[in-house]
Amino acid sequence: MIPPREENSKWMQLPRDIVIGHGVIREVKNVCDDLKLGNNPLIVTGTHTKNIAGDIVYDILADAGVDPSVITVESATAEGVRRVEEVALYNNSNYLLGVGSGKSIDVAKLAATELDLPFISVPTAASHDGIVSSRASIHDGKRVTSVEANAPMAVIADTEVIANAPYRLLAAGCADIISNYTAVSDWELAYRLRNEPFSEYAAALSRMTAKIVLDSVDSIKPELESSVRIVVKALVSSGVAMSIAASSRPASGSEHMFSHALDMVAPKPALHGEQCGVGTIMMMYLHGGDWERIRNGLKKLHAPTTAAELGIEDKYILEALLLAHTIRPERYTILGSGLTPEAAERVAKITKVIE
Repeated sequence: MIPPREENSKWMQLPRDIVIGHGVIREVKNVCDDLKLGNNPLIVTGTHTKNIAGDIVYDILADAGVDPSVITVESATAEGVRRVEEVALYNNSNYLLGVGSGKSIDVAKLAATELDLPFISVPTAASHDGIVSSRASIHDGKRVTSVEANAPMAVIADTEVIANAPYRLLAAGCADIISNYTAVSDWELAYRLRNEPFSEYAAALSRMTAKIVLDSVDSIKPELESSVRIVVKALVSSGVAMSIAASSRPASGSEHMFSHALDMVAPKPALHGEQCGVGTIMMMYLHGGDWERIRNGLKKLHAPTTAAELGIEDKYILEALLLAHTIRPERYTILGSGLTPEAAERVAKITKVIE
């Protein structure tokens, strides 16, 4: 468990093993041995990702004499976390593996934290930085909340598996990383105006990570493992920045608040990273930064830059902009105490997010 922190102490959790490359999913037993884990793991996976990677992990561990159990989760909810905890306790599991996309990893991560068990992240897609971060996004019935959790002890990112995932997920991961630009700008603003604790090292790493991805948009293509390596390494760096800061501040600001607000008001939200990317365009405009470069980069990635491309009506974009500042009121951002309806419409129209 994460211990209580003294006022002037710093507690950083970083993965011990990070394995990235072609076919590295077959290293799962070696990674478990390196970490000196037990022989009774629980594999947390999704219905679809079980067929893609969950069964592979199960077979590798079972063939090596390990006795794994498996549970599938449909969504990242508090109820899903409780189900995983119950199965882990029933089977006397001594560590958890999250094998899949964001939901499987977030549920396994939080369940492992609450059970005080080790956790290994085995992503099948690179759609957001949750694969390595010390945060879990869980739906509590009303909204998606970001919950503090232990960082994974290891990350096993098979570029072959991830390259075969829909390209839309990879583009969403890129957009999530690019959103670090406005997250850090918000953090700096809170430091200047509210004297909020600030880490220059974490901010520099986060901003550099966003720059590398934005500078690489011409090289990131579907079904290319070289593209996956760029994105996965960036997601890992983003997660490390959050660990250094002991906060999600380096990678979550007003653009994430907008995305979470959109989750609440839109009948059918888009992917988290996609919404954060669109939010970054508008928040960069409010910061007075180069929002057009952000927009052009997302376009080259074939990531959404408008409400229509998100599949969301303009009115919900405006509603989310008005609601966003209330999502995490303790987190000061460029949104301040909120936008007026006129200001929300202006930023959305100037940045061409809405017609």
